[in-house]
Amino acid sequence: MSVMTASPTDLPDDRPLTVADLDLLPDDGRKYELDDGVLVVSPAPALNHQFVLARLTISLSAACGDEFLVLPGPGVKMSKYQYRIPDLVVVRVDAVRFEDKSVTRPPVLAVEIASPSTAIYDRNRKKDIYASFGIASYWIVTPSLDKPRLVAYELGRGGYREIADISGGQPFTARTPFAVRIVPSELVAGPWQA
Repeated sequence: MSVMTASPTDLPDDRPLTVADLDLLPDDGRKYELDDGVLVVSPAPALNHQFVLARLTISLSAACGDEFLVLPGPGVKMSKYQYRIPDLVVVRVDAVRFEDKSVTRPPVLAVEIASPSTAIYDRNRKKDIYASFGIASYWIVTPSLDKPRLVAYELGRGGYREIADISGGQPFTARTPFAVRIVPSELVAGPWQA
């Protein structure tokens, strides 16, 4: 039995794409997402992105209790036409099963690690989509050696409200979904700094 994969140009162009259409795409390291049935393709992440993702995963995993799971890069199926792949999510253990292909209930936290090509999209469209899906907390982390930054939002009536905008050595102590202290400069600290 062989598996056939399509390129993005081989997908139907006479209708909105669905989550099922994504199964036709190659597993090539790119992120394939849907925004109201429109394919959004992102390149494989850069080293700084992956380094910060690893640091966040470790920090959040160490702080969360048994009722939460920290998952780097899972697909989140919001509807037939809306599919996102946040860089990291925190979900309640009872919201997922081990064999699930995607998260289908709102995570309690979604984190995006901004790159120059996604920063505006993350702060606007993605933020609106995450709010409408009911993701309680949303963080955007900028992985910069000069000015690492974390902006945190919490969902309230009418959408997200900013609860923190910190950079460098400033600490952010989250209360939801659980208590954790994040310092942007610690997320990027490594052997490349003199």
